[in-house]
Amino acid sequence: MWQQLAKFVIKNRVVLLIVLLLSTAVMGYFASKVKLSYEFSRAIPTDNPKYKEFQSFKSKFGDDGNMLVMGVKSPDFFGLKNFQAYQQLLARFKKIPAVEDILSVPGAINLQKDSATEKLNAVKIFPDTIQSQEQLDSLQTVFRNLPFYHSLLYNPEANAYLTGVHINKEVLASPARSKVIAAIDSAVVQYKNQTGIETHLSGLPLIRTVVADRIQKEMKLFLLGSLAFSVLILLIFFRSISTTLLSLAVVLIGVIWTVGLIYLCGYQITLLTALIPSLVVVIGIPNCIYFINKYHTSYIQTGEKEQSLVNMVSKMGVVTLFCNITAAIGFAVFALTKSAILKEFGVGAGLSIMVIFFVSFILLPSALSFLPAPKKNQLKYLESKWIISVLTRLETWAFHHKGAVLGTTALVLVAAIIGITKLKTVAFIVDDLPKTDVVYTDLKFFETNFHGVMPLEIVVDTKKRNGLSGMRALAVYEKVDSLAQFISGRKEMNRPLSIAEGLKFAKQAFYEGDSSNYLLPNSFDGAFVGEYLRPNKGQEQNNFTKMLHSFMDTSRQSTRISISMADVGTKALPILLDSIRYRADQLFDSSYKVTLTGTSISFLEGSRFIINGLKESIFWAFLLIAICMLYLFRSFRILICSLIPNLIPLVITAGIMGWAGVPLKPSTVLVFSVALGIAVDITIRFLVNYKQVLPEQGYNVEAAVKATIRQTGLSIIYTSLVLTAGFVIFCASSFGGTFALGWLTSVTLLTATITNLLLLPVLLLLFNKKPGKQLS
Repeated sequence: MWQQLAKFVIKNRVVLLIVLLLSTAVMGYFASKVKLSYEFSRAIPTDNPKYKEFQSFKSKFGDDGNMLVMGVKSPDFFGLKNFQAYQQLLARFKKIPAVEDILSVPGAINLQKDSATEKLNAVKIFPDTIQSQEQLDSLQTVFRNLPFYHSLLYNPEANAYLTGVHINKEVLASPARSKVIAAIDSAVVQYKNQTGIETHLSGLPLIRTVVADRIQKEMKLFLLGSLAFSVLILLIFFRSISTTLLSLAVVLIGVIWTVGLIYLCGYQITLLTALIPSLVVVIGIPNCIYFINKYHTSYIQTGEKEQSLVNMVSKMGVVTLFCNITAAIGFAVFALTKSAILKEFGVGAGLSIMVIFFVSFILLPSALSFLPAPKKNQLKYLESKWIISVLTRLETWAFHHKGAVLGTTALVLVAAIIGITKLKTVAFIVDDLPKTDVVYTDLKFFETNFHGVMPLEIVVDTKKRNGLSGMRALAVYEKVDSLAQFISGRKEMNRPLSIAEGLKFAKQAFYEGDSSNYLLPNSFDGAFVGEYLRPNKGQEQNNFTKMLHSFMDTSRQSTRISISMADVGTKALPILLDSIRYRADQLFDSSYKVTLTGTSISFLEGSRFIINGLKESIFWAFLLIAICMLYLFRSFRILICSLIPNLIPLVITAGIMGWAGVPLKPSTVLVFSVALGIAVDITIRFLVNYKQVLPEQGYNVEAAVKATIRQTGLSIIYTSLVLTAGFVIFCASSFGGTFALGWLTSVTLLTATITNLLLLPVLLLLFNKKPGKQLS
């Protein structure tokens, strides 16, 4: 069949090339329309309870992740010139169209009691124009007498001050947000240059924007880097510009199809899908190496170009097909998970890898048939002295030192298993950023001075419409305040903000601003305070009343408690949440429903879901690849021989992670499925060649193993170098997860090369009980 396919491709090469080029042009059009994703990780499926709770929260109270925060730390913050510069900075913020609201010290309000109207009037503490230092000092005293703002907008012990900038959520979901963040950053730099005060920016809008923009930049970097490394190795390998350019054409067409498929599938470029084009390059180049290597070896044997091309396709077609199928399985199993971000990566990568097979299958024999026969200097690589020396040593070890090979393997496995016991499963929202990155260091500034900026929300549902109306609501707010006091005692969390805090502020104002009355209203003064809080008809809401209303749903049934917390990681967060849940259950009986939600909860659930999904995907990948191997070789003995050399590298990599302190998290668990799918390629190519030469060697296993090492060893080594170089380029990433994917996958592939060229021959020889008989 494969010989007929080979002849068909060569006979219809012109038509096939035209179809390939025209279809690639169409895919290029679709590729140009692909967009960058501005959504945060969509790791949780839509039917997950945590996802539903978060969506319910957002429908009632709005998004919790649209506030960017700016922080400064200076004992001279209230110096007249510095403060005026800060006011000018906020004025520049307000001119940015997407900025909806600003919470800041200069914009802070005080509540003043108006006995005549029996209302509390919101009065701005700091006027837009301040004439003297004496006036500013007096206003500062008023501000510091208001406990409501303590730890919310300033930390007096650290002389740190915070400003919150609310950004339009539609803008945050569009490419325009990069310009908004850049405008804010530009204004902050101007303030810094004017005052010399160090500034810090953080918050989910900033983190998401920085991550998305870097993805776009790094996608281009990795693609160009992968191509550059591949071209260099191909030039060294084949010593032919035309052959190198042909291989380059294969992967470039594959990349165009990849990006086009991402668009046609309705996907966007995310942190994961951005890796697919580079993976296509890494996987496409070995296809070229094996095809062209077989073409050259056949040409040396036959001296006829056309027959060599037929041999190339007939011999390597089935091998490359199954290699690409197993590689595609390694990625496509992610599509079996319910996680949208993993499913997109799995579908995109799986389809792209199969496309690169068909591109190789059509383009290589068609183009090579138009090119002149290979020259003598282009075939010199087949007699590479250093590779022949390496293969000779491997052959010696496999045949004469089986015990040493098995013993060394056992010792390495023991060390790896000990390392696996040291593995930890933990992830942080920003742990993929370098510890020296300004985004990371600025986040730590807010964690040090304001306990963090990661949002956590608690929703208290009374299960009754208007359950938060009238005096009966005071009992609810007392429970809310008790829970808030408990949370305030946790060092990882800032003082929560709730309606209870607003009522305390109102009571302080009712008692003429006496800070000792910053307490919840009781049954005696609650009615009076409540009357003062009720707005007049037609009166416009001020920032304070807006804040109060934003903490209660329209049916007055549910209220929220908003907490800013540190990025404590997936190991510590469940413990914190359990303690909050325990305290909430003590305070609220079954007549209430208390829900913990927000971005922090979504991240925790998403991390769990991705890690569990990836563990499942490894199992399915291993099972499906085993089925493919069994179908291909029709031998349980060879199946066992093939799986062991691929399982060992995964165990060794896990052990290295344990010893090196690399935790299991979504970005590192990905390594195992990726490496398994690619490493099995080496095994397939070795064993297919073994099955092909076995009859030629009179079914003498030893002779067949020797011939296979010599025939496939060279291309396997060069392919491993290409794969390793392709993944090493990921080490240039500023994301820790992508960096880990680069070096861990490279280590796995190098280990797999050694096990397949050394341990696999040993296993084949050991399973051959009767020399001279076929292993089956």
